[in-house]
Amino acid sequence: MNGVIDLKLWAGRFAKGTDKKVDDFNSSISFDSRMYRQDILGSIAHAKMLGKQGIIPNEDSVLIQTTLNEVLLDIEAGKIEFEIDAEDIHMNIEKILISRIGDTGKRLHTGRSRNDQVALDIRLYLRDEISEIEALLVSLSEVLLNIAEENLDTIMPGYTHLQRAQPITFAHHAMAYFQMLSRDISRLRDCTKRLNVMPLGSGALAGTTYPLDREFVAQELGFDSITQNSLDGVSDRDFVIELASCLSILMMHLSRFSEEIILWASHEFAFIELDDAYSTGSSIMPQKKNPDIAELVRGKAGRVYGDLLALLTVMKGLPLAYNKDMQEDKEAIFDSVDTVKMCLPVFTDMIRTMKVRKENMYKAAQGGFTNATDIADYLVKKGIPFRDSHEIIGKMVLYCINNNKSIDQLSMQEFSTFSDKIEADVYEAISLETCVSQRKLTGGPAKSTLIESIKNGRQCIKKGE
Repeated sequence: MNGVIDLKLWAGRFAKGTDKKVDDFNSSISFDSRMYRQDILGSIAHAKMLGKQGIIPNEDSVLIQTTLNEVLLDIEAGKIEFEIDAEDIHMNIEKILISRIGDTGKRLHTGRSRNDQVALDIRLYLRDEISEIEALLVSLSEVLLNIAEENLDTIMPGYTHLQRAQPITFAHHAMAYFQMLSRDISRLRDCTKRLNVMPLGSGALAGTTYPLDREFVAQELGFDSITQNSLDGVSDRDFVIELASCLSILMMHLSRFSEEIILWASHEFAFIELDDAYSTGSSIMPQKKNPDIAELVRGKAGRVYGDLLALLTVMKGLPLAYNKDMQEDKEAIFDSVDTVKMCLPVFTDMIRTMKVRKENMYKAAQGGFTNATDIADYLVKKGIPFRDSHEIIGKMVLYCINNNKSIDQLSMQEFSTFSDKIEADVYEAISLETCVSQRKLTGGPAKSTLIESIKNGRQCIKKGE
C-alpha cells in the first residue's frame, strides 16, 4: 500500500503511541477484514448522501465514491494488504482512501462514528451470509424431497425411545427432517426482518448535528427501515445473537439426523450404506467404514452452541452504549456462519449419495411388534373399548415373545384364545402395508398423504416461502 500514514486516525488526543502488544491485542483486522466489501459499500452510500445533502462538496463525494470502488477492485485482486496498526477494517479502508486522494478522503467520516459504521457492516455482512445459508438449506431440502419421492413404498420401523414402535415409510421419516429444515429457513427469514434495519446516523451514541438523510442511505443499501434510537442503534447485537440461535437450532437438526445416519450405517441396523466418498477407514482395522462426516457434523453442533453462549455472555452485562467487549461478537458469529456453511454442502452430498437398504428396513419393521397398535385398533372397531383392547394385545405380545413368534404368525386358533372378536380378516388388517396405508390423516405416512406433502414442499421451495 502506497502513502502509509504513520499516525492513527484518532491519535490527536494522545501524546504517545500505543505499545505494540496493545496494538496486537486491540486489533480486529485479522477477523473483521472479511467485511471489506460491506464496509466499502456502506461508505459509498454514506459519501453519496453527504454530497446529496450538501454536507461535503459534490465533487468530493464523487471522487470518494470512485476511489472506494477502485479500492474494492484492488482488494479483490489481491493488491492490498491490511495493516494491523490500523486496528480494524474501517480504519484500514479509510487510511487507504486518504493515501490515494489526500484531504478529500478525510471528509468521508463526516457525520459518522466507527460505532455506527461497524453496526452497519455487520448487518450487511450477515444479511449476505443468511442468503447463502438459506440457499444451502434449500438444496438440502430438495435432496430430502427427492429421497422421499423415491421411498414412498419403503417401509421401515418408526421409533420412540429408540424402540420399534409403529411401521412408517422412509419417505415419512425424510419428510420429518424436511419440516425441520423448513422451520430453519423460516427462522432465518424472520431473523433477517429484524437484522435489516439501518443504524448509520446513530453516530457514536447520540446521532449528529449534520442534516443526514438516513432514509436515503437505507434505500441505497437495501434496508427496510432505520433504527429509531441512536443508543440502541450502536449497541444492539440482538440480531447477531438471534442468528446464532437460529444456526444452533439448525445444527441441532443436522446433529439429530447425523445420529440416525450413524445408527443406520451400523451393522446392527444396516438401513443404509454411505458412499465411499463420504466415509473413512481405520488405520488398523481394514474392515471398517466409518461415518466420520456425520460424526463431525454432530460434533460441530456443540461448537455452534458455544458461539451462542459466548455471545450471550459478552452482552449480558454491558451498559449503554458501545463497549469494546462488543468486538468479540465478530469471531463468534463468523465461526457459527463458517461452520454451518461448511457442514451443509457435505451433509447434503452425503445423504444424496447414500444407498437405502430397503429390504433391511422392511425386515426390521416386521419385528418388534410394530403392528400391535393396529390390532388393538382392530378390536376397537369390533366393539371392544380401547383400554380393554390394549390389555388383550399386551397379553398377546407377551405370548408371542415367549413363543418366539410375531403377531401375524399366530394361527386363528391362537388368536381366538385372546378374543372371539378376531376373525380371518385380521391378517390383512395388521399387514405392514395396511398399517401404513390406512394412516391417511394429514401428516401421516400413507402414500397418498406423502405425495401431497412432497408436492406442497416443492411448491414452498419454488415460491421461496
